[in-house]
Order: sequence, then C-alpha cells, then structure tokens
Amino acid sequence: MQEKYYNRELSWLSFNERVLQEAQNKSVPLIERLKFLAIYSSNLNEFFRVRVAMQRNLLKQDAHKQQAKELLIKIYEQVNAQQIKFRDVFQNEILKELEEHNIQLVNEKNLSEEEESFLCSFYDNAVHPHIEAVDLTVTSFLENNVNYLAVEVFNEMVPFHLVKIPRSVSRFIKLPKGKNEKYSIIFLDDVIRLNLSKIFPDEEIGSVYSVKLTRDADIHLDDEFSGDLIEKLEKKLAKRDFGTPARFQYDKDLPKDKLKQIKNILNLQNEDLVPGAKYNNWSDFFSFPNPLSPALENPKLPPLTYPALERYDSYFKAIEDRDWLLSFPYQSYDYFIKFLNEAAEDKKVTHIKMTIYRVASNSRVIKALVKACKNGKKVTVFQEIKARFDEESNLYWAGILEKAGANVLYSYPGLKVHSKLAIVSRKEGGKKSHYAFLATGNFHEKTATLYGDHGLFTKHKGITKEVNNIFAFLEDFRKRFEFKHLLVAPDHMRSDLYSMIDQEIKNALKGKKASMILKMNSLQDKRMIDKLYEASQEGVKIQLIVRGICCLKPQVKGLSENIEVVSIVDRFLEHVRAFVFHNDGDRKVYISSADLMTRNLSKRVEAAIPIYDKNVQQEIIDILNLQLSDNVKARVIDEHQTNQFKERGLGDTHVRSQLAIYHYLKEKMRKS
Repeated sequence: MQEKYYNRELSWLSFNERVLQEAQNKSVPLIERLKFLAIYSSNLNEFFRVRVAMQRNLLKQDAHKQQAKELLIKIYEQVNAQQIKFRDVFQNEILKELEEHNIQLVNEKNLSEEEESFLCSFYDNAVHPHIEAVDLTVTSFLENNVNYLAVEVFNEMVPFHLVKIPRSVSRFIKLPKGKNEKYSIIFLDDVIRLNLSKIFPDEEIGSVYSVKLTRDADIHLDDEFSGDLIEKLEKKLAKRDFGTPARFQYDKDLPKDKLKQIKNILNLQNEDLVPGAKYNNWSDFFSFPNPLSPALENPKLPPLTYPALERYDSYFKAIEDRDWLLSFPYQSYDYFIKFLNEAAEDKKVTHIKMTIYRVASNSRVIKALVKACKNGKKVTVFQEIKARFDEESNLYWAGILEKAGANVLYSYPGLKVHSKLAIVSRKEGGKKSHYAFLATGNFHEKTATLYGDHGLFTKHKGITKEVNNIFAFLEDFRKRFEFKHLLVAPDHMRSDLYSMIDQEIKNALKGKKASMILKMNSLQDKRMIDKLYEASQEGVKIQLIVRGICCLKPQVKGLSENIEVVSIVDRFLEHVRAFVFHNDGDRKVYISSADLMTRNLSKRVEAAIPIYDKNVQQEIIDILNLQLSDNVKARVIDEHQTNQFKERGLGDTHVRSQLAIYHYLKEKMRKS
C-alpha cells in the first residue's frame, strides 16, 4: 500500500527548493536573487544543525537505525542535487548578470596592481588584528558554523594550518572604482588568501581550501520536569557550540587523500562529509553590497497607514468602537507599539500581560513594558526561554523586565508557550475593561517588516476573558478552564478543529455546500491529516495554503481528490495561520499562532482567535482568496512535491498575491 504521508524531512527540503527556485527566477531582481541564495543557505544550515543531527543520533539506537540510515541517504541525495543547482545559478547566471551591470566579484588571482596594493593595506589595518591561526592537530577544535581556510604547508609535523575568517570584519569588501569603471567586490576570504605570507612568514604555503563545521544545535529540555530550568538551559547553551558534528563542508577541489587526512585528524565520520565550494556560509550574501541601489532590488512597498484608526485620539476609544485587523508587513507595526505606549502612560491602565516568544534586538516592545513598570503598572510577561536560537536573547530580556519590576513567568518543562497574546486591563467607570491584541506572529517589529502576519485589536468580553484565563493557567499550570471562544492547545484545539471538520462532513453528507480554507506554515500531524482525508472522501472541498512542510498528499484517488494545496514563496515570508469553515453559510473564521503539527497541537500553548466582526472576516477571506488565485508565485503541491508553478490559463490575469494584497489594502485604507 502506498504511504499516506510525505516524509517530514524530505518535505522540508522540498520547501527549501522553492526558496532556491526564487534565486533561479530571472524575473526576481538580481540582488534579491542573491538574498534567496542566502535564505536557502541559512535554512539548510539550521536543518543540518537540528533535523539531520537528530537523525544522526537515531543511528545509535537499534530500533531506529535502519530507518534513519535510509532517510539520511535520501536527504543527502536531495541536498546534493540542490547544491548543484545552487552553484549553477550562482556561477553561470548571477555572476554573469552582475557583470552585465558592471559589478564584478573578483578574487586574489585577478587583481590589478592598484587593487592588490589597496587590499594589502586594508588587510594590515582592518583584518590582521582579528586573525586567529592554529595548527591542525588532533587537539584542534573547529568552532560551530565558522569559516576556516585550511592552508597546506610543507611540514612533516603539521600538514595544515587553520585560519579563522573573522566575523568582526565584513565578508565583502568593495574596491575603489578603477579605470574600467566597474564596481569590484571581493570576499574577505580572498583578501586573507592574498596575505597568507604575513600570517606564516616562515612557511612554504601550498594549496588553500575552505572548510566549515556545523554542530548539533538542539537543546533537549522538553522532557525534563525537575530542577531549575533556567540553570539547565544556561548550562546547555554554553555547550551548544561544542555539539557533535552534523556537517563538515569542504572545498570540492580538496584532494581525496588530503580530505582523508583532515577527517582522521578531526575524528570525523564519512557521514559528516559534505562537498562544498571555494566559499562557505552563503548566508552572508544578505549583506552583499549593491553599488547601484535601489536598482536591482525589489521596489519599495512602504507600510500603509490606517486613516480610520488614526482619526481616534486614543486606541482604547477605537477598540471600544470595533475590532481592528492589522496585516503585516503591508500595514505599519507602529500601531501596536503606539497602543503599548499609550497603555504604559494611561493612568487608568492597571495591568499589562503578554506572552513573549521572540523580540527584536533593540525591542521597542520591551521598552514600552519597562516604561509601564516605571509608571506603576503591573506587568506580567510569560517569557518563553526555549525558543530555538533565541534562548540567550530571551533570558537577557527577561532579566531587563525583572529588573524593571515586571512579574516574569518562565517556560514549563515539557511545554512551550507559542501563543502571541497581549492584554491590557483598564479601570473604566468603576469597572475593569480589557483590551487585547492577538497575533499570528511574534511581537517583533523587525520581522513585522518581512513576515506576513495578522494582529487583531478587540475588546470582545468573551475573548478577553478567555485570554485572561490563559494567563491564569500560565501563572498556575494546575488550573484548567473551558473555552467557548478561543481554540486553545494543548487541551482543546485539536478536538475543536475536529468538531468543525466533522460539521463540514455532516453538511456534505446532507448535500449542502461544505468547504474549508486552511492556511499555515506546516502540516505534519498525522491524525489531523487523516481527518482531512476523511473529509475529502465525504465530499468536503478543502483548499490548503502551506508554506513549508506538507506531509499530506493531495489529489490522490480514493484518498484526497478534494484537497488542493498551494505554497507561496515571494518577497515576504508567509507566516499567517488562518482557518475558515463554510459552516452552511455561517462562516467560522480564526487566526492563530498554531500550525497543524503535533508539537503545536499537543505540546505547546497555542491559541486560535475567532473573528466575529463580519467586515474583518471578509477581509481575511478576501486575502486568502487572493492567495488561492496566485498564478505567479504559487506552486502546486502534489503527492510527489515536484514544486511546479501554478499554471495560468490562456488570457488569465497575472495574480501575484503579495502585491495584490498590498494594493487591496491600500485601496481599502483609502476608502476608510
């Protein structure tokens, strides 16, 4: 029998190939194509640090060894095929197109005398003070995710020296414009290659190869229920960069005997070895200089203002009148920041509560909460310190908030808090009123310019009461509540979603229209997939928008004929989770922080927010329909995940949903 589910890891690689497709797409501005190479590389690095490392660990367990081995073979095959495409698009397309715009990427071997003189001086002043070089021996330790040059020397005792590429110096150096009127850019790596004799003045230097080691980055805390969680986390963070190898990238031109020599010295396994190129850490292409800016980049889409909201002199008055939906990055995130600051300064406000998963490096959100503390407000923050790769940042901000006087709640062992909830309590006419901002994305003003998300301002009594109940649970996890409005994980969200899917099935069996639109980042939970298969088989029309992992196989006869899946990869990261159920014409609409993954439904505190305002409902549905109509950036997810772009019929209007959403909201704001 054919497997009903697509493998999670291979599906993720399929998603990353969609990112690579954007780098291959010649309709994408040239500098943006370089950024997609950077995104692809950054994604892949994290994949090896977490997911591949996990599979490698399973090799040590007899019960999972064979399955993990077979999966790793498939992963490496898929990654190697993608890496060939990656190098091809960079070397044979992007470099040539840069040349056509008089931008050339030079190396240490094709410099003019003037350029070489400039770079030698630049090295002496800006690079050499940061250089670290060691002999490659059995005691050598390669830092995690750091570029090194393996410098061959003719020394019987030490076959290679290792030179660390310093992170404190820009990876790309712009050269003075020469007589040829070209803009020349060089890798820092090559500046160091040019000056190796200054690092090893007494050595005869041979060939030089780029190498990089990626280490296991996962921190296994989910099942630890005893002891001081913060203390344990701090200890494990200190050891993260010392994790076991997950991927050793090496210059593919490195001779096999030399590779074997390095492998033995560093005690690496064959499974660790991944051929690369002359340069590693392609994620640095985020900072590739563009001397022709803003040419070769995406046209700017300035965040839209919301005139109807700005007519109010107080956010509390605005939210008193109606619910307000904000859609980022199309609309300005400043509205939420201003709401927080107004709450921090308003004399009637008594309490502010928030869940924090990730925040910006210079967070205006945290600054507003600190201000509220100083103004005598009670501030309660649940700080999720297990947000992967943001653990240290979150511990830091938790300390800032505690110092300011906030009541900071921390992670529970075995349970992550992923919901995005903010609620303000205010004395009004002798009573206490509650105002909430409930979001699909983090309270992070930087990612709000890059990620597609929704946030809802509401004063709905039922919703705000239940948001406060979630905070009561977070303060004492022994408490349990019934929820009539919110869908809350881990206790209720799964069963509530099942009930709404079952209602669509009942309507379909009665001959009524039955349909649903579900949008998310990832769909992996097998029980939820089975429920969607069941609905499809009973005639429910299901439209899915899934950015990343999709373990469901659509359009399979006898299983999922009524399920269609598209994935959109474009200039903004699709991050909204939204659920729409037809419900015999009385539509049920939710926005959420939760994907349909087992971890979200069963191991995290999540919330899906009901949208009761009919105008807001329609706005969400209009946006979803624009995405379902996308025939420029949408890929059809089929049972084999071939990532074919959605076909356009003869005479069909081109719909690029992200631009269409921007113009839809711009027109709507103009009329508001």
